[in-house]
Amino acid sequence: MIGTAGVGCQCQVSGVWCQVSGVRGENNRRCGETIPLSPASIGIVGLNPMVTESPSATPIRNHRDLVVWQRAMDLVAEVYRLTDRFPADERYGLVQQVKRAVVSIPSNIAEGHGRDHLGDYLRHLSVANGSLMEVETQFGIAVRLGYLRAEDAEKFFEEAAEIGRLLAGLVRALKRRRP
Repeated sequence: MIGTAGVGCQCQVSGVWCQVSGVRGENNRRCGETIPLSPASIGIVGLNPMVTESPSATPIRNHRDLVVWQRAMDLVAEVYRLTDRFPADERYGLVQQVKRAVVSIPSNIAEGHGRDHLGDYLRHLSVANGSLMEVETQFGIAVRLGYLRAEDAEKFFEEAAEIGRLLAGLVRALKRRRP
């Protein structure tokens, strides 16, 4: 995953760009060789600390640069908008529960990204995925109870599925970094 050419070299191996000096990459790849796998295709622009989709792309500096976190934040806003239409008697029941669960998704992505250990990051991403499944279940209940229109539910489930794919891609990419 790392280049060999010296200080500031950039090479792409396993789909991520790294700037590291003097360390041989996997499969003894020479600096500058490319293996075709785009980080964007797995839902990330790159992996912290100095990883980008290409040499000209912006590196991941914090959790806000992660596409999966951005999409999860969009989902929070959408869920809040949709739950405003639920009946008033659900305000302290289903609405409160679904709001807590959906907020947990980007929150756990961010918290995991801020952790020092890869295992902690993966654990938080697992919790985020569990919260995503919880929100999908709660919206399934809302559909059965007639609180959501079919087109709103369809849009929500498509976005939730995409976030699930992005989370899975990030987890796969991080697991490849494990020693």
